[in-house]
Amino acid sequence: CASLRPRRHGACQKCSRLLPTQVAEILKDRPLWLRDCRSMEVVNVLPAGSNGTIELLYMQLYAPTTLAPARDFWLMRYTSILDDGSLVVCERSLSSKQGGPSMPLVQPFVRGEMLPSGFLIRPSDGGGSVIHIVDHLDLEPWSVPEVVRPLYESSAMVAQKMSMAALRYLRQVAHEDTHSVITGWGRQPAALRALSQKLTRGLNETLGGLADDGWSVIESDGVDDVCISVNSSPSKVMSCTATFSDGLPMVSTGVLCAKASMLLQDVSPPSLLRFLREHRSQWADSSLDAFFASALKPNFSNLPMSRLGGFSGQFLEVIKIGNASNYQDTLMHRDLFLLQMYNGIDENTMGTCSELIFAPIDASFGDDSPLLPSGFRIIPMESPLDTSSPNCTLDLASTLEVGTPGSRIPGHSRSSSKAVMTIAFQFAFESHLQDSVAAMARQYMRSIISSVQRIALALSSSHLVPHGSSRLLPPVTPEAATLSRWIVQSYRFHFGAELIKAADASSGESALKALWQHTSAILCCSLKAMPVLTFANQSGLDMLETTLAALREITMDKVLDYDQGRKSLLCADLMASVAEQGYACVEGGTCASSMGRPASYGKAVAWKVLDDGGAGAAHCVCFAFMDWSFV
Repeated sequence: CASLRPRRHGACQKCSRLLPTQVAEILKDRPLWLRDCRSMEVVNVLPAGSNGTIELLYMQLYAPTTLAPARDFWLMRYTSILDDGSLVVCERSLSSKQGGPSMPLVQPFVRGEMLPSGFLIRPSDGGGSVIHIVDHLDLEPWSVPEVVRPLYESSAMVAQKMSMAALRYLRQVAHEDTHSVITGWGRQPAALRALSQKLTRGLNETLGGLADDGWSVIESDGVDDVCISVNSSPSKVMSCTATFSDGLPMVSTGVLCAKASMLLQDVSPPSLLRFLREHRSQWADSSLDAFFASALKPNFSNLPMSRLGGFSGQFLEVIKIGNASNYQDTLMHRDLFLLQMYNGIDENTMGTCSELIFAPIDASFGDDSPLLPSGFRIIPMESPLDTSSPNCTLDLASTLEVGTPGSRIPGHSRSSSKAVMTIAFQFAFESHLQDSVAAMARQYMRSIISSVQRIALALSSSHLVPHGSSRLLPPVTPEAATLSRWIVQSYRFHFGAELIKAADASSGESALKALWQHTSAILCCSLKAMPVLTFANQSGLDMLETTLAALREITMDKVLDYDQGRKSLLCADLMASVAEQGYACVEGGTCASSMGRPASYGKAVAWKVLDDGGAGAAHCVCFAFMDWSFV
């Protein structure tokens, strides 16, 4: 077992709105919440004692990069209801090691092993369920290149991709069941989840390039840095064939994919991805954007340009990327739009994947419309680099343009960190243009790789001086250490995720240090009718342009929104939401410093800080403003 290095992770969460049977139905349907799950087939079902069942399952998982093959599993799953109403589901691999049959291998998959895993769902006294999850996998790390081996040996990766993903999904569904939520563009959260899943699945399928999905690799030009594959299957062709408004079809006979993976060093994946999202002109070719969107309908005039919504750390938006007025007469003055999803931009945890996925869309776009996703995926191989400021990428564009790096923080030391970035772009084409489109796609991909390398180098060497000059940790008092521990534990209790690295939460002192250096602006306020600020980390003090000594002179309503007409309303609504359900989220906005200077933020979350992290009474309310910068 030591040589195989199987990885196990356990997690627990209370889900106050879902019954055990509802929770089990969701957890057993892995493709619903596990983005890497390509398929899961129930091959056979047998009855068992205690009203239980035994199922034979075959499951396939996508590979997260182009550097390793996909995994598959043959599983036995036992489900039973206990005398106290608890529901238990146990899973493990079916293999000859345990006296079972030897199942045939499926090319090109590598057979993984699931060691005893599963979940226990107990009914809660106050209604809902308490969920315990254990995931224990052996992903055969010997079969992958050494550079990506940490992905297949890391418990943190299993935790983020499986255990925590399941709990986040359950929390989101439970919240939607009890709240009438309409997001941007009039979409229900379930519809946005489906769009997000379609984008992720499309990118996973493209990266996998499996033959039974219709993909075949075409001959290289002699340099193996970019892989070109083609898909001419009817289902794929139908997904990218469109019709002009005059009824004439634009026939595409296939889809071509260019993909590559590269190693990044000494750069924060969230910072790099944030820069790619905010500064598309630094890497994209607008004329090629127009060409590759030319198979779409020309009527784009009614598309909204806005963020559609967010859930479980993922965000969807529609962006305008230019127009194709100079491309050809039939596309006169066509605006080009992308449906774009990003996630992991404010994460700083081992095993967290940062993604930017996008697909061209038109005015007839609906929830069931086919998509042709492309994008970037960055996976840290070890603990990522701490960024010096949450808004450093806002200044990096000018740094890249003039070619002079920003100032380094005096005394700032950087440890080596590695990440693997995988890039994939899909292009529709007509059969007689395959060779020319392949050559153009290969050249375009190499241009993107060169741009990403330049940006990554600038990010790694240009730790810009932050707003505040001091980064010294304040005196560690017992009260401050206790508050820090409560903040971290309460965040985990409410959101089912980690605010800081687990190793930093081992003691109050280490938690205080991690919170103080966190890139998000973290503020605590009292539970009074006029909430007064009681604590802020260094980033929070920078955003407020104040000091710890002057913090108690600031009330939260003066901070929350720069729009004078909404300040009190937003503050009251947020505090009421936190009081009712324990947490609240705001998808972007503007707040004000103590000097009245506006600061924008990409997302804000608030949660009730409880004594002992969940077992005691409410102590205060904590806010975290992510991706903030002065306007």
